[in-house]
Amino acid sequence: MGGAAGFVRTSLAVVTFLVWCQAQSSTRNYGPVFEEQPVHTLFPEGSAEEKVTLACRARASPPATYRWKMNGTEIKIEPDSRYRLVAGDLVISNPVKAKDAGSYQCVATNSRGTVVSREASLRFGFLQEFSAEERDPVKITEGWGVMFACSPPPHYPGLSYRWLLNEFPNFIPADGRRFVSQTTGNLYIAKTEASDLGNYSCFATSHIDFITKSVFSKFSRLSLAAEDARQYAPSIKARFPADTYALAGQVVTLECFAFGNPVPRIKWRRLDGSQSSKWIGSEPLLQIQDVGFEDEGTYECEAENIKGRDTYQGRIIIQAQPEWLKVITDTEADIGSDLRWSCAAAGKPRPAVRWLRDGQPLTSQNRIEVSGGELRFSKLVLEDSGMYQCVAENKHGTVYASAELTVQALAPDFRLNPVKRLIPAARSGKVIIPCQPRAAPKATVLWTKGTELLINSSRVTITTDGTLILQNISKSDEGKYTCFAENFMGKANSTGILSVRDATKITLAPSSADINVGENLTLQCHASHDPTMDLTFTWSLDDFPIDFDKSEGHYRRASAKEAIGDLSIFNTQLKHSGRYTCTAQTVVDSASESATLTVRGPPGPPGGVVVRDISDTTVQLSWSRGFDNHSPIARYIIEARTLLSNKWKQMRTNPVNIEGNAETAQVVNLIPWMDYEFRVLASNILGVGEPSLPSSKIRTKEAAPTVAPSGLSGGGGAPNELIINWTPTLRDYQNGDGFGYVLSFRKKGTQGWLTARVPHAESLHYVYRNESIGPYTPFEVKIKAYNRKGEGPESLTAIVYSAEEEPKVAPFRVMAKAVLSSEMDVSWEPVEQGDMTGVLLGYEIRYWKDGDKEEAADRVRTAGLVTSAHVTGLNPNTKYHVSVRAYNRAGTGPPSPSTNVTTTKPPPKRPPGNISWTFSGSTVSIKWDPVVAKADESAVTGYKMLYRQDSHSAPTLYLASKSRIDIPVPEDFTHAFVQIRVTGPGGDGIPAEVHILRNSGTSMMVEDSVMRPVPHAVIITTNSLVMVALISYLEL
Repeated sequence: MGGAAGFVRTSLAVVTFLVWCQAQSSTRNYGPVFEEQPVHTLFPEGSAEEKVTLACRARASPPATYRWKMNGTEIKIEPDSRYRLVAGDLVISNPVKAKDAGSYQCVATNSRGTVVSREASLRFGFLQEFSAEERDPVKITEGWGVMFACSPPPHYPGLSYRWLLNEFPNFIPADGRRFVSQTTGNLYIAKTEASDLGNYSCFATSHIDFITKSVFSKFSRLSLAAEDARQYAPSIKARFPADTYALAGQVVTLECFAFGNPVPRIKWRRLDGSQSSKWIGSEPLLQIQDVGFEDEGTYECEAENIKGRDTYQGRIIIQAQPEWLKVITDTEADIGSDLRWSCAAAGKPRPAVRWLRDGQPLTSQNRIEVSGGELRFSKLVLEDSGMYQCVAENKHGTVYASAELTVQALAPDFRLNPVKRLIPAARSGKVIIPCQPRAAPKATVLWTKGTELLINSSRVTITTDGTLILQNISKSDEGKYTCFAENFMGKANSTGILSVRDATKITLAPSSADINVGENLTLQCHASHDPTMDLTFTWSLDDFPIDFDKSEGHYRRASAKEAIGDLSIFNTQLKHSGRYTCTAQTVVDSASESATLTVRGPPGPPGGVVVRDISDTTVQLSWSRGFDNHSPIARYIIEARTLLSNKWKQMRTNPVNIEGNAETAQVVNLIPWMDYEFRVLASNILGVGEPSLPSSKIRTKEAAPTVAPSGLSGGGGAPNELIINWTPTLRDYQNGDGFGYVLSFRKKGTQGWLTARVPHAESLHYVYRNESIGPYTPFEVKIKAYNRKGEGPESLTAIVYSAEEEPKVAPFRVMAKAVLSSEMDVSWEPVEQGDMTGVLLGYEIRYWKDGDKEEAADRVRTAGLVTSAHVTGLNPNTKYHVSVRAYNRAGTGPPSPSTNVTTTKPPPKRPPGNISWTFSGSTVSIKWDPVVAKADESAVTGYKMLYRQDSHSAPTLYLASKSRIDIPVPEDFTHAFVQIRVTGPGGDGIPAEVHILRNSGTSMMVEDSVMRPVPHAVIITTNSLVMVALISYLEL
């Protein structure tokens, strides 16, 4: 291998070493890579901040140095200038619009090359004052619409607008009647009212970072002429542009506002597509968040009231800044080789692409060809190394992609990738021995076995990249194999030893199987191998390796023995169908066998659901057949959902049962004017499969309503009014646009019907006023719905009464009786129903103290036809006047003649004292000092005693006329709790509470001063005692 074809001459040794050293240092050095670039900056004029900083920082080795350009011209940074560098940042002191507004670019350089940053603009924000000229007054007829022009002063950037009425901060709210355009600042009033009189001023606000500045215009006075009550159709006054351009990802806002009487309602729709979920509609505004190319199209604004409608249309056109689809990356290439770099960017308009090398424009020359996004090098030289940038730009922006090109010249070197020292191989098998030295340009490769030069033969192949392949290996192939590599920079070699082992063989191969979803199966796989080597088994499904850890328990190894690699599959699913390959592998060879597993299951999802032949209640559906999953499809099911509900429901079809060989069917019984999505499911003997993807959204055609509105009722209101109520019809039953209601009504017993049309589906009542309508007059009423396609069926007739009138007749024979010191019973004779002009709801009792005015009376109301009431909360020993009135929904009738009642004196405030007791066999005698009433207290007529054996037993109530009582007790009696209080016409007094003990004859007070109410107390008496059963709770 020597002679004239020798690999290296001595004169190249020094060059080889220097280039090698340069190549080694390149692993440590690299060109600038931007980590921070300047951004568009807005500086407020008059800001207290005295400087602007444009950021620039690049990662580089050795570190980069920085320069800056303004409008393409390099900035000279001198000690006394307003410009200075802080690291890579450019700091501008005392920025001035006339000198500093423009486009800036950072340039970063080191020994490896130069890159330029994206361009960033420095602009100055400002807002001047409104003109000082007085604004003309505006006079308009009340009820008409009016517009006030804002005419904002010069400014940058955009403003937000509000309007003042008369004074700050009385801002006009944005409601359906008034609208402030954020595009022009103009104020629109759809229909003027008396409250709109006053002085108007436009209030404009600029927001720049954290600085806010506001200015307002001179006031313009609005005066109104006599009201014009006539209604008129809408007229759109505030319109969005005919063409609205927007960048993808931004928020698009369209404005639309109309004059009209009544105030029009604004609706939005897209004419060439469906409504997006990104819409945010609030009547005069339509906002589309994060707008994309799918939102491009024609949009319509509709203003509507009961007198008519007006529409306006315009287009949204979406454009986009450049965005990289493909970029260049750092590349190391061999000297003398060819290189092709490409980059691609998306954007609208289509971006233009240009190239830079070390910050300078790159054009076609000699070995370099530049063609749009393509850059081609022929026969690279060391001087081609450097920093390259691909630049894509359109009118909306510019993007930069940077990469470093390193051209290498290296002698062959095996240190990083030598030939493997020991190379095991299987008998009768094949071995591949790579030879991959590091070299630039690519080295020429020769192989030897021992001293024998190897050449291509039936068993030996040396590939173009230097790889040695030996086939049908035998024991005689063992030995040393050496790879020799050479280029014009030098030569090198690397040696490995080949060792031949026994081949691996599959002794029991897996068998194909056919099972149903959910069943279990084991695929067998046994192998023999060289005993000096480890054997491993791997499985793949359709050539994809099976990861047992991520199989969710479906796959497990069936045996831990080295020569057995059986695969168990549990709860098989459709996805487990396919070709399974078992591979037995050692480090030198492998053997594989395959088997097919067929899993039968429910059908897969049908595809391509298409809707056509759309009518008001039917559509024709077609689809393509999905996978039957090895079991014939028996039938199809069609489901649908509306935009009102996300729940899928099975639909009726024609034919009713759709056979498994069908690919089309008619869906029937749909709701007219309803948005639908459809999907198709297939089934077979093993079950129902997954549904298809939903069809595109469609809307059935309009039809006249088929259902009459429900909930017809009414009543109430002012005199001479008939109020009719109903339940608004749901969207499901409107069947078309322009929905409303037709009411028919007549006085019961008359012949002719009156009709009224009520627009808007949301309406829920109608008021008919006529002086001839008497109070509580019955009317026959019926209702039907209408839309643009016609009228629907009428409802059943309901009886609705006109507004009621207050009762004209008063109750009589009112009687009042004092019951206790704070209570009285009132009774009366009812009014006759025939005297009522409405439905009697009950009676109102009014009572007031003697000397007070009736207007200050307290009131108690009863419900229904009861003719008595129990009144509590009165003052003791007080004279009251009492009257009763009937009432209905219209109000309260005239009062009855008043009657008088005087409440009794209150009971004595003192409890019984000196309570004592004595036991005599099975009786205990209890006595106490009598209580004598004072002059302002009611007389004592007796005593009440509540007796309880313990805290768990039911209490017993005893009544006594004197100040003692005998009570029977059991033989084992030990203690009891007793309460004693006076009673009389004024009620019950304060109790005295004692604890009776058998071994004590004197009173013992209990901690609780008043015993709690106890259920089912029993009153027992003999002779002077009376037995009474107290049902429910008694509170003494």
